[in-house]
Amino acid sequence: MTGEHSRTAPQHPPRPGAHPETAPDAPAQGGSRARVLMWCLWDTGTSAYNSVMLTFVFTVYLTSSAFGTPEYTSTVLSAAMAVAGFVIALTAPIVGQRGDTPRSRARFLTVNSWVLVLCTGLAFLTRPEPAYLYLGVGLVAVGSVAQEFATVGYNSMLPALAGPARMGKVSGWGWGAGYVGGIFALAFVLFGFVTPGFLGIPTDDALNYRAVALFSAVWILVFCLPLMVTARSMPFRSYDGAVHGPSPAATPTLGGLAGPPLPAPEAPAHRGGILGAYRELFATIASLWRVSRATVFFLLSSAVYRDGLAGVFTFGGVLAAGTFGFSLTEVIVFAVAANLIAALGAFVGGALDDALGPRAVITGSLVGIMVAGVVLLFWTGKPAFWVCGLALCLFVGPAQAASRTYLGRLIPPGRDGEIYGLYATTGRAVSFMAPGLFGLFVSLLGAQIWGILGILVVVGVGLALLLLTPRPPEGLTTTRV
Repeated sequence: MTGEHSRTAPQHPPRPGAHPETAPDAPAQGGSRARVLMWCLWDTGTSAYNSVMLTFVFTVYLTSSAFGTPEYTSTVLSAAMAVAGFVIALTAPIVGQRGDTPRSRARFLTVNSWVLVLCTGLAFLTRPEPAYLYLGVGLVAVGSVAQEFATVGYNSMLPALAGPARMGKVSGWGWGAGYVGGIFALAFVLFGFVTPGFLGIPTDDALNYRAVALFSAVWILVFCLPLMVTARSMPFRSYDGAVHGPSPAATPTLGGLAGPPLPAPEAPAHRGGILGAYRELFATIASLWRVSRATVFFLLSSAVYRDGLAGVFTFGGVLAAGTFGFSLTEVIVFAVAANLIAALGAFVGGALDDALGPRAVITGSLVGIMVAGVVLLFWTGKPAFWVCGLALCLFVGPAQAASRTYLGRLIPPGRDGEIYGLYATTGRAVSFMAPGLFGLFVSLLGAQIWGILGILVVVGVGLALLLLTPRPPEGLTTTRV
């Protein structure tokens, strides 16, 4: 890192109760290429849930006339997702806190991945009748909670798996793999199950839409299974700052995929149940504020601008159809192109992250989004949306990937799960901003195009907060609490 972090981890005295001498240390550069690949494939798998189940296909089916009026079905779906978001915001840091050992982290990721697969597959039972609406919506909501909990464990693997020198590259490849996986899953569903339906699945009783759930469940399982099997043996950072795990040269095989289980570095005992967990969480936040205010400021700033980044994808299709006159086919083509461009941005941004530091990548990406968004406000026609819309997506990818690495470089050793849980919580806490301001500006100015201004306000506020975020102590890759 230049001007921000060194490439070597600081040396700290062992935390009481930790026994680093009992576990073999992995090299500072992190896990093997095979383990990095398994980690990236997990994002490829879960992308099917985001793109197919939540965004473009299954929730559209649940809000169709077969289940009731659009107002009723949309209200039920939004209420269920709001409850899911509240559960995630309230419990994600505790899930991460309890997952800060190799065994518990692997268990949380594996169990929640299985719950995601089961919820997705069981959605096949949602027949096109009003009586099945609550079943379908409930499965989608529970699946969303399970995915978010698993993602906390997934993200917490990054610092030890990548090592400080290539954290940006690995994070970028993970995000990019997710974008690419979402594209292929969505394209196969749209052309194989929906239009023109080359698989030949009957449309009676909405069988083709319901079969989408089975396909998505299989997709998630196939791509997530390698990490689920090897999660226990992935590199792990203990409280003393040491990285424990197999040597990068030890490439796992199908015959012994998981490898030997890691010795579990001892962590302070968690006492007092749920109330004790929250007391410990608040103590961690207070300690972060005293020792590393950069971490607290970044959690706040990233929560704001990440909501703006989500708004770019949430309202991109709405603007394409409503303001720029795209047909449904053109919207789908644009969605595929947008995800490809975002993946490219994540790949390139990851390399720049390691060379320049994540702060520079995030700042440059947010500025690029602001410029592209302002141009789109005043340039009309489909070519304008193709150029500016793809530019927006190009900058979203690296901003998302670099945000994960920026936090990874600030997390105290042994607290990866807990702080990435806070990362999920802060993001959920402000997730109303971009949708709310989008609608507000549309209402105030009387045209859908001005909703872009609401998204830009959110991104701009997040950028300002990022610029106000103090830099971490010079020479430190992580800050000890």
